[in-house]
Parts: sequence; C-alpha cells; structure tokens
Amino acid sequence: MDTYLVGGAVRDELLGLAPGDRDWVVVGATPQRMLDAGFKPVGSDFPVFLHPRTGEEHALARTERKSGRGHRGFVVDADPAVTLEEDLQRRDFTINAIARDAQGDLVDPYGGVDDIDARVLRHVGPAFAEDPLRVLRAGRFMARFAPLGFTVAPETLLLMRQMVASGELDALVPERVWQELRKALAAPQPSAFLATMHACGALAAILPEVDALYGVPQRAEYHPEIDTGVHQQMVSDMAARLAPGDDLAGFAALTHDLGKALTPGDVLPKHIGHEHAGLKPLAALCERLKVPLEHRRLAEAVCREHLNVHRLAELRDATVLELLERCDALRRPERVARIALTCEADARGRLGSEDADYPQGPELRRVHAAALAVNARDLDGGGGLSGPQVGEAVRRARVAAIGQARTLRRSQESGGA
Repeated sequence: MDTYLVGGAVRDELLGLAPGDRDWVVVGATPQRMLDAGFKPVGSDFPVFLHPRTGEEHALARTERKSGRGHRGFVVDADPAVTLEEDLQRRDFTINAIARDAQGDLVDPYGGVDDIDARVLRHVGPAFAEDPLRVLRAGRFMARFAPLGFTVAPETLLLMRQMVASGELDALVPERVWQELRKALAAPQPSAFLATMHACGALAAILPEVDALYGVPQRAEYHPEIDTGVHQQMVSDMAARLAPGDDLAGFAALTHDLGKALTPGDVLPKHIGHEHAGLKPLAALCERLKVPLEHRRLAEAVCREHLNVHRLAELRDATVLELLERCDALRRPERVARIALTCEADARGRLGSEDADYPQGPELRRVHAAALAVNARDLDGGGGLSGPQVGEAVRRARVAAIGQARTLRRSQESGGA
C-alpha cells in the first residue's frame, strides 16, 4: 500500500503558511490490513484510522456516489482498487486536490499548483455540485485566503449559483451551517465570506437577515460607504482585525445592525430605533442556526447597546450603570471587553474611519472596573444594613465610583493638555 500526504497540509505548505493538521490517504489497503498494522479505527461514514505513533488521520482512498439530498447523501466506496487520482477527484477545490508522496514529489492531476500560483479557488469537477456544503466552504476559504489575493473562478461561482437556485442548500442541517459560519468569522477577512455568499445567492438562503442589509442606504455624513451591506462587511473585517480568531466578537459584529433592514422606506436613510428593531431578526437567526447561548447573549447586548456605547460620554453616571446591568456586565465581567471591541469595530468600519480613535472603548472598561470594585461587605460600616438596603447602598456606591472614575479621567486629560 502507498501513503500520501493530502489536502490542507500540502496546500498550506505551497502557500507558505504555518502547517496545521496533516491528513493522509492510503491507496491499496483494506480495513483489516490497517488494523493488522496497528492503526486504530475512527469514524463511521468511511474508513479512517489513527496512526499508532503519530495519531494522525489516515483515510483509505475512496470514491463517492450521490444517493440523496444534502452533504450526507453519499455512498462511499473504499475498495483497494481505488486510485489516488480517483480519490483526489472527489475533493472540492483543486488547491485541496494535491498530494505529496513518500519521496516528497507532488501528485497534482487537476492543476491545483497552477491555481495556487494564480490565486484562484476553482472546483475540481462536476461532483462539486453534489454537496451543498461546498458552497459555504467556498466562502469560508475566501475568508481565509482573500488576503493572499484569491478570487473565485467564474465557472465555480456560476456552479454555486446553480446549486443555490436548485434549493439544495435547504438540506443543510443548522449545525453544519453554523460551523462554517463560525470558522469564517474567525478568519482574517470575513467580508470575503459575506461577499461570496451574496454573489452566488447563498447568503439569502442561510443568513437572510444579513442579506437583507445589502442595498439599504444610510446617512452619508455618518456612513460614506452608504450601503448597509458594505458597512457590515467593513465592520466584520474590523472585528477580525481587532480580535483575530475571535468568533464571539465576530458574530456580535455580524449581527449588530440587523434592524436597519426593517427601516420603513419613508424614513430612509435614517434608521431611528434600529438597535431595538434588530433584536427580533437576531433571535430568529439564533434559533434557526442553534447559535450557542454565549454568542447570542453578547450579540443581543451589542445590538441593543452599541449606540449607547458610542455616546457614552453623554450618559449620566446612573445611566452608565444601567447600561452595564443590562449587559449583565457585573455578573459576566469578561463580556465588557468584547462589547467595547465590537462597538469600536462598528465605529471604525466606515469609509475614512478605519484608523480613527475610539475613546469609548477604554472608557467603558474603566467605568466597568470602577463599578465592579464596589463590594457590599465594605459598605455596611457596622450600620446593620439588610435586604433591599444593601442593594440600594451598592447601587449608590457604584454610581459614585463610576462618577469618580470619569472625573479622574477628565482631570488627567486636562492636566496632560
């Protein structure tokens, strides 16, 4: 039997990227032969084994035949007679259909090396259309590789449009859609995922609440980019820039302006109350994709409060405390840094504001720290406070602490001037 390094490990090496997990294809073997060699079986969909020493995945060369709808509707054939070229032919993109043999030589039957050099994401063959998940994978790969200059091949984008029009994406289970979305939001350029999905029509199928933002105008004095969909792409990229790999912040950034798609036409380009209007479509999106609770709660806080954070300097001390309480920031203090960061991404995700200062971020963290430092045990002073009195005393002390923190900051700024 012959063993080949395949897929992302080969691709990333050719791109000069840090290597990730290494996957192997074994040609000419049977499951029993793998077991006899000490490999441990894993998975149930097709024969995959873990190497007895390295623990790396080794899959038997296989072909697939479409047998039903969705990304799971396949019959797998892992016969020892399956060739390496046949195995590579079932893969999604040419850049992922390259192998390296034991001598270090490349096996590239579908032109993946040329496409890497040309920075093109191109499907291997017609079988691409049999798996709707590959449409989302195209967007996710673009979110990762667009900064390197990659574009989607025109024929691949056309095929993706045809797949969307066929309704095949409706067969995708929510968990797999969320998995691809989460990876895209953690990638360096999430806007490439959104743009690719919008271009082929998939965004309307998987994220209609986000797709509805495209073409919605905003006031040019605040948003020179005007189009809300373009603004959303810029905000997502800014969140990725400020918090690389953080899909929690990425999801909050993605969903912060959903309410703008609901603004009545006679009100445009103003979006009065969009922060509260956005909570309903956000809830629908989270329910449909089974979004984890922490992602949902952070997104709700940012959607509801991002305008309040932008005008933080105008709020009274007591109003600032109420904002923190609505965000559950005193019980979940780790949430504040991401709220501040996502609001900064919103402010800087606009044409001409990409490098602007956002003093509201440090200020929100400062007043939160001041409120958090108040301890009920330090307030009684032997006075015998109990029940509601304790709560009221804590609240007054937190408002005072917020005021002191703001006064100190203003004093330091004026002294520095």
